[in-house]
Amino acid sequence: MIASVIDKTPTAYDYPLLLKNLLQTPLVHARQKEIVYAKSRRHDYNEFFQRVTQLANGLAKLGIEAGDTVAIMDWDSHRYLECFFAVPMIGAVLHTINVRLSLEQILYTINHAEDDIIFVHDDFVPMVDQIKHRLDRNPRFVRLTDFDRVPDDTIDFAAEYESMLAAQPNKYEFPDFDENIRATTFYTTGTTSEPKGVYFSHRQLVLHTLSVMAAVGSRAVQGRLHRDDVYMPITPMFHVHAWGIPYLATMLGTKQVYPGRYEAETLLRLIRDEGVTFSHCVPTILHMLLSHPDIAHTDLSHWKVVIGGSALPQGLARRALELGIDIYSGYGMSETCPVISLAHIDSDMLQDSMDEQLNVRCKAGLPIPMVECRIVDEHMNELPRDGVASGELVVRAPWLTQGYFKNPELSEGLWQGGYLHTGDIATIEGSGYIRITDRLKDVIKSGGEWISSLQLEDIVSRHPAVSEVAAIGVPDQKWGERPMILIAPKADHTPSEDDIKSWIGASVTRGEISKWAVPERVLFVDEIAKTSVGKIDKKSLRQEHT
Repeated sequence: MIASVIDKTPTAYDYPLLLKNLLQTPLVHARQKEIVYAKSRRHDYNEFFQRVTQLANGLAKLGIEAGDTVAIMDWDSHRYLECFFAVPMIGAVLHTINVRLSLEQILYTINHAEDDIIFVHDDFVPMVDQIKHRLDRNPRFVRLTDFDRVPDDTIDFAAEYESMLAAQPNKYEFPDFDENIRATTFYTTGTTSEPKGVYFSHRQLVLHTLSVMAAVGSRAVQGRLHRDDVYMPITPMFHVHAWGIPYLATMLGTKQVYPGRYEAETLLRLIRDEGVTFSHCVPTILHMLLSHPDIAHTDLSHWKVVIGGSALPQGLARRALELGIDIYSGYGMSETCPVISLAHIDSDMLQDSMDEQLNVRCKAGLPIPMVECRIVDEHMNELPRDGVASGELVVRAPWLTQGYFKNPELSEGLWQGGYLHTGDIATIEGSGYIRITDRLKDVIKSGGEWISSLQLEDIVSRHPAVSEVAAIGVPDQKWGERPMILIAPKADHTPSEDDIKSWIGASVTRGEISKWAVPERVLFVDEIAKTSVGKIDKKSLRQEHT
């Protein structure tokens, strides 16, 4: 028999789960810890909170009210972090604009999100200049700048960010309101013609923060994030709130470093000079850093890095481990806020061989607290957790997006059967570890055999001459599809097509992959196309080579 709802005293405080409550701990325990912006400034948490209140007052002065939408176009900065908090804390919605989308896509997202004010960094003013006359709501603009100069543009700015803050009082009584109101919106691109709006409430963001904190903070050593760490994101803040880690780092009161535009030399300098110990990024960004000449002069032995966005190839992970980096995978997607699982390894495994560790570190990992994962067939029947059976990964957690903004049809498909459908093919081991074997749309179907493009890429990445690799399926009259491999070789290396086929063939002999995985074609390129968030753009590659 289910117990009745617990009665509460009428005067008891209900304590809604609001983002403002994440700031209570650092303002008590970490007031003197620094928040650093690479180009121009550093300040402590006490000043950070004052700036958040000044921003709230400035937004109110510009007429922003609860329910309005404030958008931002900026590099990773202290300003972005202030917007992460101030905008939702007054009851407004923060729209983080993906500045790497095409102009037409940016225009679409601004109009679709119904932006009322847009914060624009100087670097993105030319983009806004080209589309401002096509904006539906005639939003106002606030200038973000790193320089003391008069902009040579035609935008009529309502204010300049620093001047606006300086003119405002540093006290603001942030109200309580329904924890389920929308706090953030951003847009993800996929197979559809237009970006999809994903949104999250205060409650979802707080619960995601608490669960990720439990996952990374409960580790004894490996992959742990704690108050004495120095955090620097290398995932854009417009992309799923930089995986939600800025909220966690702020709640813990860690020192935070925001690098601005991602340039390898700057990132490595900040790791050295600011003592960065915890970051996250996609494989292509890590590859960029490990390929830079300055890596030879940078001690990375205290750096913990979570890799997500796409699969972590064992070849890249091996290079990172050899440099002393505590590298491991995480899994999630825009619709999941994003963290679903993390590939932590137990302390006793730290004595295992590198090959044994790589096998675990490169998996999608174990579900973090409060996440339920299943693999299912096309009829939503759950499949065995034996590490062999594969099916679509479906998930439940209290912070998953409830749908796509203003798109009920796609929302219904996302949640078909009461679970969020990831579109990823996976296996789950008896130990609980998840291994993503491919995207539904990327799996290569050849003569009735399903070939994992991720597994094929992982095998090729271990070749000593391979810098980056992508595997795609191309049409074949006889077999339906056949694998095609694109490779960006390492400097001063000239592998041949036969070299690569023989390398894959050796994996076939060892039973690692089907004989059908040996490609018809191997193409050597200078670089491999990437999406706006640094993932390998397989959709573009398929269009180019079919």
